[in-house]
Amino acid sequence: MKLCGLYGITAPYTTLAAIEQALLGGVQCLQYRYKEGLAAPDPSAVAAVCQHHRVLFIVNDDVELARAVGAAGVHLGQDDLSVAEARATLGNRAIIGVSCYNSVARALDAAAAGADYVAFGRFYPSTTKPLAVLASPQILRDARACIQVPIVAIGGITPINAEPLLAAGADAIAAIEGLFGQPDIAAAARRYRVLLDAPRRY
Repeated sequence: MKLCGLYGITAPYTTLAAIEQALLGGVQCLQYRYKEGLAAPDPSAVAAVCQHHRVLFIVNDDVELARAVGAAGVHLGQDDLSVAEARATLGNRAIIGVSCYNSVARALDAAAAGADYVAFGRFYPSTTKPLAVLASPQILRDARACIQVPIVAIGGITPINAEPLLAAGADAIAAIEGLFGQPDIAAAARRYRVLLDAPRRY
């Protein structure tokens, strides 16, 4: 299954009920991202909810957890295992994504190593990672010209500011605060989907 559309990423406070609301609103891929020491919903329960709604379930960083709960795949940062190491653990059918920040060269290396998608950002001010390296829409254009795997844009993206990133070549928009930080999570997801599902003119 090709990764595209609305890519939800959990926040430290995200509950299982909130995740289900996001899925009901139209999230097409969910990344389970909780840091050590923080309370988090049972990953097996999250995996089951995603399976019920036919939503891709991706685990952040933790390859062994992804394998244990039968996740669709894993997302890797610069300090995590290599794509090859993750592939050896999870198998050929797993979806492996790689954070590429603002580096097309890193994305090219990831794609050559067998990554199934690459992610760039942050593109806008972000409450989740305020000090993350800033990327520009031109990064997406440059990547789109030379990379065949799906491209995810992340970082402060809302339904209001996402359009330039889609026009520049993003296949998926990742949302954390714009989704799970909203009072009506399902409605927030639907607002993203209205934009993402609209016919593209470029």
